[in-house]
Amino acid sequence: MSIKQRNKRKKTSRLLVGLTIIIALFVATGLMGLKYYKWIFAENINLTQNQQEFIYIPTHSSFEDLIQILDENKLLKNSISFKWVAELKKYEAVKPGRYQIEEGMSNNTLINLLRSGKQSPVKVTFNNIRTKEELAGVISHYIEADSISLLESLNDNILQKEIGVNSETILTLFLPNTYEFWWNTTAEKFIKRMNTEHQKFWNEDRTAKAKELNLTPTEVSILAAIVDEETIKADEKPKVAGLYLNRLKKNIRLQADPTIKYAMGDFSVQRILKKDLEINSPYNTYKYAGLPPGPIRIPSISGINAVLNRTQHNYLYMCAKEDFSGYHNFAKTLKQHNQNAAKFQRALNKRKIYR
Repeated sequence: MSIKQRNKRKKTSRLLVGLTIIIALFVATGLMGLKYYKWIFAENINLTQNQQEFIYIPTHSSFEDLIQILDENKLLKNSISFKWVAELKKYEAVKPGRYQIEEGMSNNTLINLLRSGKQSPVKVTFNNIRTKEELAGVISHYIEADSISLLESLNDNILQKEIGVNSETILTLFLPNTYEFWWNTTAEKFIKRMNTEHQKFWNEDRTAKAKELNLTPTEVSILAAIVDEETIKADEKPKVAGLYLNRLKKNIRLQADPTIKYAMGDFSVQRILKKDLEINSPYNTYKYAGLPPGPIRIPSISGINAVLNRTQHNYLYMCAKEDFSGYHNFAKTLKQHNQNAAKFQRALNKRKIYR
């Protein structure tokens, strides 16, 4: 073999080696690129049973806190890839809230969602609430604010003054219903939102009806709370409201048993005794004329509407029916009322209900 042929063969061999190296580099680069492409755009969510879940990111959370939340909930198939993509996209500032995690999400999609702060709202529902403590406890199950901060805000004199209520009347702001909130709502923002809803509720029509009764919206709510506690029968509420409005108009003490239970701090009592009527409390409507200083519960919308649209009649007295149906016997005179009361007391004795 000539020298010329040998040089040609060496040259070809070097060329093949070079091509092989280039191809290998292309393949390695392609595989690496595919890996990183998958890290960015491939599904990285691990949902076992549900097609969607929610994560809750507390206020002031750091990126490390977020990783811990994702790890604790076992939502990521590969946390290393999530961290890498987050660094690539310069995602550091974590926004608190409640976020919906869906099946098929990639790291890119998840990071875009969290960085945008596009939360999923929570539906907050409350009803049958008697005290601030109960309200704080119920609401704390829906939003980030805990029951302690909620109770502190409910008792905050500065906030009360800003809204136009006091410690006794603040519960009249809350209308039992279902509302949408961001999960990371603070206690103060929750109360201010409820004040906004309260103002919307008390439109011109309702305000005008309250004025016709010579009552403020707050006074309507205080009376509605008594009506709600007096009867569970929706069809009877306007009649009960009419009775109490009659007594107010004639300057007769309301003598509402639920206010005694409130003053006692015990709504489980089934029988009010004479000694209970002597309790020295501004909520004792047997002792003090007019409305109590605040609601004995958060009034229902039906209770408020019952007062605003009360049944007009001449009844001044009422007593629970002796058949324990939940309805009442109404009377125009004290004599009639005493007869009704005697029938109910005999029914209580027969059932051995003494308290």
